[in-house]
Amino acid sequence: MSKRTGPTYVIGTGLSHDGSTCLLVDGVVEVAIEKERLTRVKHDGYGDRSAMQYVLDAAGISLDDVAVVVQNENFGMFHDGNTYYSGEERLLTEDTRVVTISHHLAHAYSAFGASPFDDTSVLVVDGCGNSYEDCMDIAPGTSRCDVPKALEHLYFEKDSYYHSAGNGLTAVAKDFSEWGAKGSAVGPPTTLHSIGGLYNGFSKYVFGNMDDAGKLMGLAPYGRLGRYTEPLFDLEGGRIFVRRDSLQDFNTPARSPDHLKQNFDHFADIARWVQFEVERALLYLVRDRIANSPSRNLSYAGGVALNAVANRRILQETDVERLFVQPAAGDNGLALGCAYYGWMQVLGQERVRATGSVFLGVTYAKEQIKSALQNVSDRVEVSDLTNESSDMLSTVADLLASGKVVGWYQEGAEFGPRALGHRSILAHPGIDGLRDFVNLRIKFREDFRPFAPSVLAERAEEIFECTGHDYPYMLFVFNTRAEWLSRLGNVVHRDGSARLQTVSRERDPLYHDLLVMFEAATGCPVLLNTSMNKRGMPIVETPEEAVALFLEGGLDVLVLGDIVVTKAGQHSIDSRDRSSRSTLKADDVPLIGGRIRELSLVYDLSDMPISGIENSSVAPTLRFVDTAESIELEPAAYRFLALCDGCRNYEDIAISLGISMANLIEIADPLRRAGLVDHLASGA
Repeated sequence: MSKRTGPTYVIGTGLSHDGSTCLLVDGVVEVAIEKERLTRVKHDGYGDRSAMQYVLDAAGISLDDVAVVVQNENFGMFHDGNTYYSGEERLLTEDTRVVTISHHLAHAYSAFGASPFDDTSVLVVDGCGNSYEDCMDIAPGTSRCDVPKALEHLYFEKDSYYHSAGNGLTAVAKDFSEWGAKGSAVGPPTTLHSIGGLYNGFSKYVFGNMDDAGKLMGLAPYGRLGRYTEPLFDLEGGRIFVRRDSLQDFNTPARSPDHLKQNFDHFADIARWVQFEVERALLYLVRDRIANSPSRNLSYAGGVALNAVANRRILQETDVERLFVQPAAGDNGLALGCAYYGWMQVLGQERVRATGSVFLGVTYAKEQIKSALQNVSDRVEVSDLTNESSDMLSTVADLLASGKVVGWYQEGAEFGPRALGHRSILAHPGIDGLRDFVNLRIKFREDFRPFAPSVLAERAEEIFECTGHDYPYMLFVFNTRAEWLSRLGNVVHRDGSARLQTVSRERDPLYHDLLVMFEAATGCPVLLNTSMNKRGMPIVETPEEAVALFLEGGLDVLVLGDIVVTKAGQHSIDSRDRSSRSTLKADDVPLIGGRIRELSLVYDLSDMPISGIENSSVAPTLRFVDTAESIELEPAAYRFLALCDGCRNYEDIAISLGISMANLIEIADPLRRAGLVDHLASGA
């Protein structure tokens, strides 16, 4: 084989759930992508062909140009070979140099490689890693668990702790748990004593899906401490054990969203208790591990590291002096760790200080953006402000100041679960009703879900109780200072806390300048920031996906680079009232809600000869932009919605239907609360 010349390429690839692939060029991340962004299947994984092709295409290279591919799966070490996985043919060939590493080692190198610290300890806590027999990083005295002989394949990683040593990591403490956590509706789904597994188990109990762990953290502030008092964990000898006797009485999970809503306080109390207990366990673990560490800097990864409330307490209540949480801390970050391991350990190269950027996706050409808009030219109005970025920023800042909700699509996408200013939905943090509007009409998700504030980094300590650190990744929750609470109602949680993103000019000059412009217009250096997607959808990757999301929901404005897009030819969502209405008035003008895609009559001809439809059964039916499901309406509700044309007020509609205002409000109010009716803003 000829000697390589030019840049050195390393690919890291993770084939767990939330799969991803990453490309390093001379030790620096060039591009990285999560598989779900390409397949449009939330949390997709277990195959890497599309993601690997994406990073190769982005760099304009082939697999032959790559020095080494480093890979990880969760429950194995690719014993069946490298060219197929989960029934999918991979790009790898028998000639590709491939190295496989174990799960927590990949997480650990993702934190170490991305860390801003020269010397650091590294902590990994997740749901479940590799088995004891597959781990590559066990040395004498490392394991905190006595694993029985011949059962090494039944004990799996639960937490691991490392010290950095020059160009690499040395494991100093690893704990394992036996497989088999069944028999409880809330128990960990994999191993008996997993912190992350228990949190996922309760998430499934409350929401019906183990992928909804972040929701449990969002629900917790609505609950009350003291409703449940049993400890969930025993903490002893530097180890954490799930108390299974505390789980036995939980046998009535939420059966549906309606069941959750009807028993909201009950499930919120559970969430608060579980969150508190997980924080207690993590504080114990960190205090034990950091006690004998040579460094008080801690770099942290694994799915549990996404718990932003616990992260604040680790920073404030332990001997950790500086805490870095790897932004793609879950299994989507395994590819980063694999790539860094390949560079430092396989190729023996010196660690290169990471830039801290998470904007690792491809930047799409302006021609592709224009093509995406041309395909819907009859539905949009376009203002191209190229070479007039200050005009674009002031235009968008004024729109946000007036209460418009803006899709903000810039350059390469973020790598990780948070939108941080490149694939974001932005809104005013203080206008009453905007939070509910974004949750119900754009994100189509539960109304208790919080939004995060983006704040100018230089103003953060004035507004939030955070000191001494930069918080650019939405991975820490801090309390809001009392004098700002009333101004930030859309981004402050029930308990006065907020999941913070600080924005500096060095990290993202365009987004920083937008915040500066917004402050000039409003006096507030904070914006509501949430990811550009809706419930169940991965964050948008391409311009086409951004345009589709814009047109099918309640977004007012879409900004693609320097192009500002609004909706044309209809009663724009611009003129809808976002305020929270407690009563409906005779002069209010109702509109069909932004959730509704189609209002129609469906005729059933199955039980009659084909002789016309006058005697067939008929069902007034609604179809939606956010779900494939449809619902049948009561005839009175259908007749009301059919008259919601944006011209008639309630008094006009009551006269047309021949009913009293009181009866009309009885029909309209449940539809309003379900997001099926909007209202024209006064003066529109």
